[in-house]
Amino acid sequence: MLRVLSLVAVLAASLFAGAALYINVAEQPARLTLDTRSAAAQWAQSYMRATWMQAPLALVSLLCGIAVWLMTGRVGWLVAAVLIGLVVPFTLLGIMPTNRSLLLHGRDLGSPDTRALLERWGRLHAVRTALSLVATIQYLWLLSGG
Repeated sequence: MLRVLSLVAVLAASLFAGAALYINVAEQPARLTLDTRSAAAQWAQSYMRATWMQAPLALVSLLCGIAVWLMTGRVGWLVAAVLIGLVVPFTLLGIMPTNRSLLLHGRDLGSPDTRALLERWGRLHAVRTALSLVATIQYLWLLSGG
């Protein structure tokens, strides 16, 4: 059971980190080459789809990492679990106000304010990417015997 929980924690964090990195390295820069109206429309569609993938991955990794820590007493598992788990409150408290503003009914999708929100969202999302990458590296190091 310990091995399964360890692997699931690492797999979920890795999948989250890979998706987050892809968004920051490929999707967001490509989105920002579009006119603001098109970029905002594309962001909204991407956001709706990514939410259903990324949130469960972060929570599964958090719970499995905590379980491994409880079973082994190795604090590194707790550290990695907390790092990946932090993306959830950061999203709710740090990114959600920007998301709500971008999704606001009646927003002028072509406005400079919308462009600024899209750029802000990208910078905020980079924090999630960093947290998930550090968690994944920590998990992998622990899994390799570190």
